Amino acid sequence: MRFASCFRFLSRRYVTLAYLLQLSACTPLVLTPGAPSTTPRLASAHFITSDAAVLPVRRWLPAVPPKAVIVALHGFNDYSRAFEMPGKFFRSQGIACYAYDQRGFGQAPGHGLWSGTRAYTNDLAEFTEAVRHRHPGLPLYVLGESMGAAVALVAMAGVPPSAVDGLILTAPAVWSRETMPWYQDALLETSAHTLPWLRLTGQGLKIVASDNIDMLRGLNRDPLVIKGTRVDTIYGLADLMDEAMERVAQIRTPTLILLGDRDQVIPKEPLAIMLERIPSRLQARIASYAQGYHLLLRDLHAKTPWQDIVAWIANRSQPLPSGSERQLAGSDAKSPSRL
Repeated sequence: MRFASCFRFLSRRYVTLAYLLQLSACTPLVLTPGAPSTTPRLASAHFITSDAAVLPVRRWLPAVPPKAVIVALHGFNDYSRAFEMPGKFFRSQGIACYAYDQRGFGQAPGHGLWSGTRAYTNDLAEFTEAVRHRHPGLPLYVLGESMGAAVALVAMAGVPPSAVDGLILTAPAVWSRETMPWYQDALLETSAHTLPWLRLTGQGLKIVASDNIDMLRGLNRDPLVIKGTRVDTIYGLADLMDEAMERVAQIRTPTLILLGDRDQVIPKEPLAIMLERIPSRLQARIASYAQGYHLLLRDLHAKTPWQDIVAWIANRSQPLPSGSERQLAGSDAKSPSRL
């Protein structure tokens, strides 16, 4: 959630960092998973991965048998509580929702450390399989917010459409290095290999993630939301975004993309490039909300995208009830200003 602030912080502190970079030489720390040692399993409040990592789980289950299931992936520096608001709404609509803390975030192992793209995509594959086993025969959708959307993109790239019934991406983090200013890319590369432990907060940068001020204040008070981010964790996120942008053309799963016109976190250019690369055969759907910010599903007008998600799950061929749908082909996809 705060990675854009951290990138800009790096740019503004170039001179100071350039001096500090002379002091040491290090390697970005990646907390890679161990070897597979157990069968992945979903318990009441946690998920045990194949390498025995324990990932906390939140779930919102209807009182009656659900008609569909959503597996939700949170964004950078956030954790599974991010889906408390939409999860309750999905539950009220007869849709079960599961969310887990990804490695390095929330109460998952390695708080504040990066685990590598393969770890995140493998966890998603294992968790999705466990949820499908819990709800056999039900349509299953993967919903990713920001970094979670990037993880979902990489995990679903090249995967047969039968793996999941649909992919829902909100404010996808696809700010790849090819779309960063050269100096930003260069400084990130240098910093990650010399000051990987340096923590950045982005304080003082006026980036608004949502118009829901009470919610944002709650995030600032929440000790599980990361406030200071290691440079090597930002570097790992950049690797993930690179791969998400590179592999978007390989997506074969029906996809719904939700964007906020007022998103100040993900620049317009990478989003436009991502949309251009979506294969036309996919017939992906895109909605762009005039009052939407980066944390689209927690904004003051969040109920509108919630309703669009539910409607899309119910019938992918029908127009979205919000009327916010945009065309993927032509000027809407190619002009960042139209996003």
